Amino acid sequence: MTAQGRTIVVMGTCGVGKTTLAAALARRTGRPFLEGDSFHPPQNVAAMRAQRPLTDEMRAGWLDAIAAAARATPGAIVSCSALKESYRDRLRAGIGPITLIHLYGDRALLAERMLARTDHFMPVSLLDSQLALLEPPAPGPDCLHLDVAAPTGRLVDAALAFLGAGVLSTHDMSDGGN
Repeated sequence: MTAQGRTIVVMGTCGVGKTTLAAALARRTGRPFLEGDSFHPPQNVAAMRAQRPLTDEMRAGWLDAIAAAARATPGAIVSCSALKESYRDRLRAGIGPITLIHLYGDRALLAERMLARTDHFMPVSLLDSQLALLEPPAPGPDCLHLDVAAPTGRLVDAALAFLGAGVLSTHDMSDGGN
């Protein structure tokens, strides 16, 4: 399956801008956008609001709900933390092949971004647990790695080039896009 037909999963820890990038890509490509956070059951949201990290068991139903929605929405662009390889494997089992856009950044930048947002249930106190849990995807033909220190417009352009060219090769903007 080509990049054009696959579900695109924009992934990374809290504060990297998954929703911002995924929504921008959906607007620019005309693909449907699925906001992963909207699939959390109320008990997951309550746990995060209470500054309790989610367990693998808590994430299982959430990942299954995302996979079901993506399977029913061909070509969707999905924002989902997908922190561990086992979570990405669960998504693949429910969706089929996926293309990953892995967003990452400096902890201080991510914390700053999280403190600036006022309308999200995820507290900055959970950032360290997410960073500890993160298993970055291995380089491969279906994964783009982007350092979020680059301006959003440059990240969107890099992702569009990766997806639009149908080039499923690993790219890395760890130099901040310079």
